[in-house]
Amino acid sequence: MVGLFKSEYKNPVVRWIDERMPIFTMMDKEYRNFPTPRNFNYFWNFGALALVNLIVMIGSGIFLAMFYTPNTSMAFGSVQRIMRDVNWGWLIRYIHMNGASMFFIVVYIHTFRGLYYGSYKRPRELLWILGVLILLLMMATAFMGYVLPWGQMSYWGATVITNLFSAFPFVGKSIVTWLWGGYSVGNATLNRFFSLHYLLPFVIFGVVFLHVVALHITGSNNPLGIDVKSKQDTVPFHPYYTIKDSVGLGVYLIVFACLVFFLPKILGDPLNFQQANPLQTPPDVVPEWYFLPFYAILRSIPNKLGGVVMMFTSVCVLFVIPWLDTSPVRSARFRPLFRPFILLLVVDVLVLGVVGAHPPVGSWILIGRLATTYYFLFFFVLMPVVGKFERPLPLPESISRPVLRGGGPLPAPSAGQPMEKP
Repeated sequence: MVGLFKSEYKNPVVRWIDERMPIFTMMDKEYRNFPTPRNFNYFWNFGALALVNLIVMIGSGIFLAMFYTPNTSMAFGSVQRIMRDVNWGWLIRYIHMNGASMFFIVVYIHTFRGLYYGSYKRPRELLWILGVLILLLMMATAFMGYVLPWGQMSYWGATVITNLFSAFPFVGKSIVTWLWGGYSVGNATLNRFFSLHYLLPFVIFGVVFLHVVALHITGSNNPLGIDVKSKQDTVPFHPYYTIKDSVGLGVYLIVFACLVFFLPKILGDPLNFQQANPLQTPPDVVPEWYFLPFYAILRSIPNKLGGVVMMFTSVCVLFVIPWLDTSPVRSARFRPLFRPFILLLVVDVLVLGVVGAHPPVGSWILIGRLATTYYFLFFFVLMPVVGKFERPLPLPESISRPVLRGGGPLPAPSAGQPMEKP
């Protein structure tokens, strides 16, 4: 007879469960005592914030689904009923509506942090790919969720964006018909978008689980971009980073609360507070702000098929970044030539977002095309070429040395004094 696993917990109920299913021991090993690099900065908070945001979105979404009616004649009215008649419905909807924006803010910062510090490099390629997959699933979920209120911008946004697939030769029209569930955006479209919008967050949660598993197998990257060399380079995840994450969570909740209670509609389009009217086209169809950079890339290409291909490529290029970057050094902190280019990429994406919010006329066309050119130039030219010719700065001997020295340079030994051992 196989003996039970001996749990070290003193609580009899916890010990009884743990000896039959050692979930508490596993959690203790993978989170409480999990060794993490001791030099994390606050950019490493955003992974935990993304998980919190996902849980908030799933919880508020389940509540809203109890009262929402996915029918073109009743969808807009059901949203108004949630806002006016359901107890605390206005609060849950504002949390869900602004939670989508907060989710993208957190994930975009998390992504750029990974780009800057080289978190996509060996052995974390699969970890990075899973993260990009999460971003794609988020985009699909957010787009479908934007259609559900069945306002003017919801309806016409769905019409314009789904019509983009018609640019693909041979299969384009069939894809559009399948997305619509018919020959125009209508009740079948709303039903399938609602079903997928409800389902995909749970798929995202599953991919997040794989993302965390991959992280715990390969270990975390760090601002220096060097590997852990000794136990001195690490600290237990708890209490050091649980406390640090709590500080970041507090700031995040303050910003989130300000949006929900004081500026709940600032990130939305006023036209979406009017019921969808298929007979009245808005003067300019604009997606939510977190899609604006990609929308600007789409409109910067004169050819429709070329614009659609470039728009999808602008996201899918993230999958192959581990093989585009040829530098052996991870962190941009030690890459003097690469560093200004990646900081300029952040500015470039912000510029694309501003361009996407304006009609494609006048100087906005030129600005959009220049910003689009730099975006692809960075990934397909600068990343491979700079890594081959750049001379990186010397890397620290270990993670612990600059941390224990306060991040400054190591002092030179005085005459006759031996060098301090690391």
